[in-house]
Order: sequence, then structure tokens, then C-alpha cells
Amino acid sequence: MTGSRVLSLGHYQPSEVLTNDDLAKIVDTDDAWISSRVGIRTRHVAAPDESVDAMAAAAAAKALAAGGLAPQDIDLVLVATCTAVDRSPNTAARVAARLGLPAPAAMDINVVCAGFTHALATADHAIRAGSAVNALVVGAEKFTDVVDWTDRSTCVLVGDGAGAAVVTAAPEPEIGPVLWGSVPEMGGAVRIEGSPARFSQEGQAVYRWATTRLPAIARQVCERSGIQPEDLAGVVLHQANLRLIEPLAERIGAVNAVIARDVVESGNTSAASVPLALSKLVERREIETGAPVLLFGFGGNLSYAGQVIRCP
Repeated sequence: MTGSRVLSLGHYQPSEVLTNDDLAKIVDTDDAWISSRVGIRTRHVAAPDESVDAMAAAAAAKALAAGGLAPQDIDLVLVATCTAVDRSPNTAARVAARLGLPAPAAMDINVVCAGFTHALATADHAIRAGSAVNALVVGAEKFTDVVDWTDRSTCVLVGDGAGAAVVTAAPEPEIGPVLWGSVPEMGGAVRIEGSPARFSQEGQAVYRWATTRLPAIARQVCERSGIQPEDLAGVVLHQANLRLIEPLAERIGAVNAVIARDVVESGNTSAASVPLALSKLVERREIETGAPVLLFGFGGNLSYAGQVIRCP
């Protein structure tokens, strides 16, 4: 085996849905204001007793079932999250316990909104190196736990949920080389700090950085995989803001691709947003099996990571 591939996907969202009209009863806002600025109409909100690891395990169980693998087949669990409450046991270990995995390596990865694409690259590297054969890679967030519900600039953005992928060894690489990096001097533009922890950001600074810097980086991701942007069948960017996603996809040059717009339904779910959106596209069969898809996470820490995969 010289590479890895995404075998299957799964996702989970809490049952409670918070609409823009619901938010207007909590904070000074309305549907027109939210829709015009970020394109979000609804978001899912986890129950008080619904933990990050519970949502992660639910998504991972669906991915396992879709891939036809048993718990004992998994030897690596990576969970991307920035909203888990406890430090130990980590979220990955709790997911493994919930699923009955016998003895996997279990690690959390915190790169905020770019967490899943970092974790996917890490799983790919581990499999290529022979350190794992089958990995569970999950992005899961309970962002409504860390939002200030009196701040209309941030509370309208976020939602909860999880997305998961089973990554397995393959004769040929179906996960392309990752391109990742960060802008450390701007890391404070997105923050989850304090006690209790609260989410805040410098929205205009992040928007300028994303719209000016990221299109060229995303095109480099395609170049590393030997794919022209116009040949992409799908583009799944971090679901931060519809007004950001659409111009980014256009500037990348993905003129023939299905563009994930799950942010409209789910809001910004941080590390969960890329696998959640991808899982829905695959479930609806909007992208053909084997077709090239660009995954690109960006945001918190002013970090980014992207790769082109073959659609499962």
C-alpha cells in the first residue's frame, strides 16, 4: 500500500434547530440582517447534556457502518475539536470507548476551523508510514457552549455537530498532498479565551485575509495533486460565511464544481464543517465516486490546510 483513501463518511447534528427568527428573540437582529451578511438561515444546537464526544461518536458510528468496518478494524482515532470541555481523557479516547474500539491510538487535534483537514492529513501520513491501516477522522464541535448570546456579531454564526471519515490504506494515493500553514502574528484574530471560555473574532481582518490570501493557496493545493481547478467535481471549504465561500470558490477557478453551501443550514461548525458538508454531498450523491474534491479548512489560529481527495 502506497497511499490512503477516504472509504466512507458520516455526520450527526442535534435535533434542535435555531432559526434567525428565533435569534431575533434573544438578541437585536433579524433574518434579513443575518442572511445578507453571512447567508445563514438555521443552525443546530446541542442539548445541555449532549457532549462533543457523544456527537463525534454518533458521526463516527455512521461512517464505520457505511464503510463496512468493525470496531476492531480501527487502529487510529483523530478528533479535531476546539470546544471539548475536559482535557483528559481526551475526546478521541472517549469516542473510542463509546464505539468499543479495542486498542487504537487516540489523539485530539486543535486547529479550530482547519482542524479536520489537518487531522485528515495526519491520518494519511500515518497510513503511508505504516503506523496505521484504518483510521477514524472526526471533526466535532459544540460551539454554542462558547458563544456570547448577547453579541449579535458572533452568536448568529455558530452551530453544533460532527462529521467523520474512515480513512484506509490504498494501493494508490487518493488523498493528495496537504498544503498547510498559518499566520502566527494574526493568530489572535480568532479567539476562544477566558473562564468561562468565550468566542470572539476580528471579523473584518479574517475576511480580508481569507479573500486575498487563500485563493492562491487553494490553487497551489490543486497543483500539488496534479489537478486543474476547472477539473474539480466538488469544493468543500470551511463553512464560515456564505458571502466568503462563494467568492473564494470563484477565485479558485472551480467553475465546474459542486460548491458546498451547508453553512446556510448548519451555520459555522468550526472543525466539523468540512466533513459535515462533504458527508451531506455524498449522501445526496451530488458528486460521483472517484471524482476529485478540494477540501480546504481555514480560520482559527489563522491556520489553513487543504488537500484534493477522490470522492468515496
